[in-house]
Amino acid sequence: MDRAILRCVVARVILAAALLSLLVGHATAADSLREQVFQAADRVESRVIAWRRDIHQNPELSNREFRTGNLVAEHLRRLGFDEVRTNVAHTGVVGTLVGGKPGPVVALRADMDALPVVEQVDLPFASKVRTTYNGEEVGVMHACGHDAHTAILMGVAEVLAGLRDQLPGTVKFLFQPAEEGPPPGEEGGAKLMIKEGALTEGARPDAIFGLHVWPDTPGVISYRMGPAMAASDWLQIRVTGRQTHGSSPWRGVDPIIAAAQIMTALQLIPSRQLDITKAPSVITVGKITGGVRANIIPDEVVMEGTIRTFDPEIRAQLLERLERTVNRVAEANGATAEVSVRSYAPVNYNDPELTRQMVPSLEAAAGVDRVRVADLVMGAEDFAYFSREIPGLYVFLGVNREGVGPEEAAPNHSPLFFVNETALKVGVRTLAGLAIDYLEAGTRN
Repeated sequence: MDRAILRCVVARVILAAALLSLLVGHATAADSLREQVFQAADRVESRVIAWRRDIHQNPELSNREFRTGNLVAEHLRRLGFDEVRTNVAHTGVVGTLVGGKPGPVVALRADMDALPVVEQVDLPFASKVRTTYNGEEVGVMHACGHDAHTAILMGVAEVLAGLRDQLPGTVKFLFQPAEEGPPPGEEGGAKLMIKEGALTEGARPDAIFGLHVWPDTPGVISYRMGPAMAASDWLQIRVTGRQTHGSSPWRGVDPIIAAAQIMTALQLIPSRQLDITKAPSVITVGKITGGVRANIIPDEVVMEGTIRTFDPEIRAQLLERLERTVNRVAEANGATAEVSVRSYAPVNYNDPELTRQMVPSLEAAAGVDRVRVADLVMGAEDFAYFSREIPGLYVFLGVNREGVGPEEAAPNHSPLFFVNETALKVGVRTLAGLAIDYLEAGTRN
């Protein structure tokens, strides 16, 4: 009897040792592959910086990213990607890298378009590009860091292609045009990429990751579980009056005065008519056009702006009150008004379970003390359309100058927006690490 018990104990010890060895082996393999990824990110750093500078110096507006798309496609082909689809959503590129081992499918996304902004950053590779936008001659600048996003993902493609034999699964690379919104009258962006099969043609991804450079401490990664970035709507208000001489306003209807009163009244909707304890909201008018001469009151004024919300119920209330406010203020002035609202993107939502799973990957890429929980961001991102289709995680990468705090730095969309290139390597480590760790976890499960 004692010998039987002894044999049972010995057998259990041997089994436990075998299981421990297997688990250690898995951990060692994962750590080894991650370490190889990080070493490869170091090696590709100079090339990522060079790509970023080239793209920065040659920016292209939404749905016009012809040069950038060609640069990306040729890079993926040189790396031996299994499939490279071009002209997706006009100028987008979808590359598929099949690993040497079976496993899940993960997608990584970067946006490629620039903004109609005249650059004011003193750089040897500053943009001098000018083009026509909405009938006006404008400068063109990567004032939101999409040049960095594209270069980072090109670096990730090179890193993972070099390790493809060890990849336990498939990685889809989505290089997206028109994140800033397509030109009037055109489709574009993430919504059109999805419509044209970016997620469904070939292997369908189980999850998607993306990042955005941000005015924060260089190399710091911040994330938020659940709602992270606001839903965004384009707003246009057309106020119609009756033209008259500027010296005799009573002989007409002044749409400029009506528009001024409307713009002020709009600010009372978020601050006085909506429950601010539920979720924040913003109405901003960014453009007003009307009139051709100082002493002529015009027939019409057009205001354009943006609406930001985090809660569908709050959004519905805001839109109802906006329509009512605009029409009644216009009516009080003897004018008429027409309100047009066009959705840009829903709330950018980070899947809670996926986020919890991937936080250790963020900490490995940036360092435990350099990963933070972000505040809500009123900015919007059409990455939200991807994460409505499959679980997604979207994070922020700090790119400030050394010693410059978040409140001091020029924000995204500023002509002074600056990217600290020392942070780009962290971006490569982050996206490549997320992909590797997700594939490894899916294989173990």
